[in-house]
Amino acid sequence: MALAADFTRFNDAHLRAELYRRDPTTVLRQQTDTAQHLARSALSIMETFSRQPSMYCSPVIRTVLARVRQLAHLATDAADHLIDAADILNDTREGLPIELGDDFLVVLTDQQAHRRFDLVASLTALGAPDAVATAETYVAERRHHGFCPAHQPPSLSATQNTILRAVANGDVAITGGKADLRSKDFRVGITTIRSLESRGLVVREDCPDWFCDERVHLTATGRRDLAASFARHRPTSALATTHPAALQANSAPAPPGPAHLSTAR
Repeated sequence: MALAADFTRFNDAHLRAELYRRDPTTVLRQQTDTAQHLARSALSIMETFSRQPSMYCSPVIRTVLARVRQLAHLATDAADHLIDAADILNDTREGLPIELGDDFLVVLTDQQAHRRFDLVASLTALGAPDAVATAETYVAERRHHGFCPAHQPPSLSATQNTILRAVANGDVAITGGKADLRSKDFRVGITTIRSLESRGLVVREDCPDWFCDERVHLTATGRRDLAASFARHRPTSALATTHPAALQANSAPAPPGPAHLSTAR
């Protein structure tokens, strides 16, 4: 899930990056280096899989490997588009004997560079949630074959567990001192974030996104605890395990007593 956090950081920086500056190729080179790092991280995960002697290559595990490989391809494609955008801008500046201005060729070149720049955002937008979903699939499959994580996750409320997943997906930010969740299905209070911070599960980082002050990320402990909670069977309540017949017997209405009989008369 560290890969998911790196995708979130890349996307935040990409949203803030601007090509309308004196030296936009510097921004493109920085983003290219980060995208290539994402690709190397994904490939490193695949190498780790291949070195595990106890790995049973089931159809689910093959799907996991395919998803990780796809993340590597997406990051590589993003880097290629960023390189193309930088080359387009550099070639234009070197090939034109005029100052950059409102010349038609210059405007067209900038549009082509921006089109590639925008395409990168669409390629990596779902990198974080895809990485988290892949990790959960892997842990669930390993549990199915008897390989349970040695670490036992801490006791968390349903809300806290949901927030940890949202943080892993890159969906939680702090804006104006308030927690901001990308999904509007539920709300998260700043007190919940502080509670997770006090337990060492999440940490805030300055966010380059224009619309966020800070991005909330999982710590190494938070990633470990969330991964250990994947596909973990939670104990059911005593009421849920009671035999249906017993429930029906307990919920059946009592026969009318003498008071009811006297009233009926």
